[in-house]
Amino acid sequence: MAQPSTSSAVTPAARVIAIANQKGGVGKTTTAINLATALAATRRNVMIIDLDPQGNASTGLGIDRAARAINIYHVLMGEASLGDAAITTDIPGLTVVPSGVDLSGAEIELIDFDRREHRLREALAGSLEAFDYVLIDCPPSLNLLTLNALVGADAVLVPLQCEFFALEGISHLVKTIERVRQAFNPGLVLQGIILTMFDKRNNLSDQVAADVRDFFGDKVYNTVIPRNVRVSEAPSHGKPVLLYDMKCSGSEAYLHLASEVLKRERDLRT
Repeated sequence: MAQPSTSSAVTPAARVIAIANQKGGVGKTTTAINLATALAATRRNVMIIDLDPQGNASTGLGIDRAARAINIYHVLMGEASLGDAAITTDIPGLTVVPSGVDLSGAEIELIDFDRREHRLREALAGSLEAFDYVLIDCPPSLNLLTLNALVGADAVLVPLQCEFFALEGISHLVKTIERVRQAFNPGLVLQGIILTMFDKRNNLSDQVAADVRDFFGDKVYNTVIPRNVRVSEAPSHGKPVLLYDMKCSGSEAYLHLASEVLKRERDLRT
């Protein structure tokens, strides 16, 4: 019988992708929500883990705070299983493990735990047989929560805002990924970089996009996520933009991105 690859963070049934960037406001949560929705629309079973104490992914998927009594904090603390915290959304094929207010103190509490960097990885192990993809929405910092995501993931997807300091910020993340690979998770790869908040009326967006493509080459997705008011409005309605306005440019971009992600995943596995 074939043995599971030692480079995978979990069982081969699921591909775990951390969506990370230490800068805030670059579209991590928006990407997590809408990429997950687009993947679910292709009949994949998808789980989002909301690892950001702000809980924006949970809110953006319409998860009421009262329903978050058991959340990812309790999973990390060993007080609940991943299944205990998982909530089935109204979107077919999409499950969310929500964040909670206690998560903001988790980093301090985890300091006293053995193998504190592996808490999420160990919670994922053996719990994902029903899923094709798990997307982890990371907090906007390179803290112990993000480290748990990187140790537990197979790959990292980086949303990168088309702004002046974009390359400077991502260099720190790339170094962190390399350190995590060397110390904790040798199978971790940079799956891709997504250019977000692209404004075609702004020459700076074109310049940043060109610079990022020159530096990272084919790691950068062809799909570019545009600035779009409907994308910004959707979370206040507790919906992904794909449900809020399927025909807007933001929705079309995330559908194209999902197609690219699936193709890249197929290429990585062959």
